[in-house]
Amino acid sequence: MDDRTEVKRVVDLVSYQDGAIVSRVIVKRETGNVTLFAFDAGQELSEHTAPYDALVLVVEGKAAITVAGRPYDVGAGEMILMPAREPHALKAVSRFKMLLTMIRS
Repeated sequence: MDDRTEVKRVVDLVSYQDGAIVSRVIVKRETGNVTLFAFDAGQELSEHTAPYDALVLVVEGKAAITVAGRPYDVGAGEMILMPAREPHALKAVSRFKMLLTMIRS
């Protein structure tokens, strides 16, 4: 069995840091990545685009996410797709953790 094959609690794999955004790559492959982020309250990623679809799953807390100029409030247990080449931005309404899955295709 692969040493990486074990049950883990997602929220425990990355810790919050005051005034910062922390990330940890969980899976990295040529076809895509899965990255876990922890945002302190008020931290944000300014509007940008990506060449690939990105799926955000909020696992703790709440985020304000804007996709193509449209705002969304996304909380724990909810997800949102950020389509390739569409401008998007994220802001932590409260401390929040998200799992970002980017598929390269």
